[in-house]
Amino acid sequence: MKNKTENASFGLKVYLFRKKWKNVLQSVFLFCIIAGLCFTILYPIVQLVPTIFSNIEDLGNPNVIWLPLEFSITSFRAAIRFCMPEGIMTMIKSILYAGLIMSIQVFFSAMAGYSLARVKFLGHRVVFFLVILVFLVPRQSLLLAQYIYYSHFNAFGLLKLFTAAGEINLINKPITLIMLAVLGFGVQQSLFIFIFSQFFKNIPNELEEAALIDGCGFHKTYFKIMVPNAVPAISTVAVLSFVWNYGDTYLTSYFNKDGPYLSSTLARVFSTANKDFVLNAIKVWFNVPLATDFAFDAVKQAAVLIFLIPLLLVYFGAQKWLVENLENSGLVG
Repeated sequence: MKNKTENASFGLKVYLFRKKWKNVLQSVFLFCIIAGLCFTILYPIVQLVPTIFSNIEDLGNPNVIWLPLEFSITSFRAAIRFCMPEGIMTMIKSILYAGLIMSIQVFFSAMAGYSLARVKFLGHRVVFFLVILVFLVPRQSLLLAQYIYYSHFNAFGLLKLFTAAGEINLINKPITLIMLAVLGFGVQQSLFIFIFSQFFKNIPNELEEAALIDGCGFHKTYFKIMVPNAVPAISTVAVLSFVWNYGDTYLTSYFNKDGPYLSSTLARVFSTANKDFVLNAIKVWFNVPLATDFAFDAVKQAAVLIFLIPLLLVYFGAQKWLVENLENSGLVG
């Protein structure tokens, strides 16, 4: 009997020992994977330090590896002069533009998504299919038709009642981007409609029935019942819409290329064709006798970091909140 007890005790110790070391090995393995991923993500960012914080003269020095020989913010000063001619107002205008388009997209996408999810009208499946199709079709395939339509905009022929020509040119006007968002062709707007549609499908029908019993009509039910319950989807779409519209260079470059958009300014200033102008300006502004391609890259990277400031603030301010709402918005799960 004693031997059996000792054998059972020994077997239990072996089992616990194996389980402990199995957990240890799993933890070490996961730690190595996470550390490797973090290194892969952070390594390019760490490499920026000796580039954007060095003197222009030290750029390209083989002795500079991880830390600059002398810290300098010349790259940031040059980036601000190139990309923010109006100072902080340049960034504020870009933020206000992204916020305006975000509000329009959230408002109209939510109504479209609710209609597709809860209203059974003739052809609603066809409309939903077209929404998904617009998301799958490359934007370039729609560009020519959109450009022609807005360059000869006639509002279904109604402008003939007010103008002799019967059409107006809306290219390079901010109203065009607003109209695209209103009509559902803004940046990734078909995806937003899909998110709202999937979210409203998961809301219990009893809420609408209870609202109907209480005397709420269709519009009151939507604004008083459905919209407050759609906060997770609204917040998710709002963040995604702001980020994508703030960084958009596609629609802005075609429909309002002269607009005050920081993303378009960066793409225009730091294009390859503009490299000589940038380097000559750096030489004149900061009395640098020699500015090489390394200087161009340093100023460009500094400008990108300045451009990312609002996005980083949004990310760090809404990270946990956004991840939680993504799980409830129909994107995952």
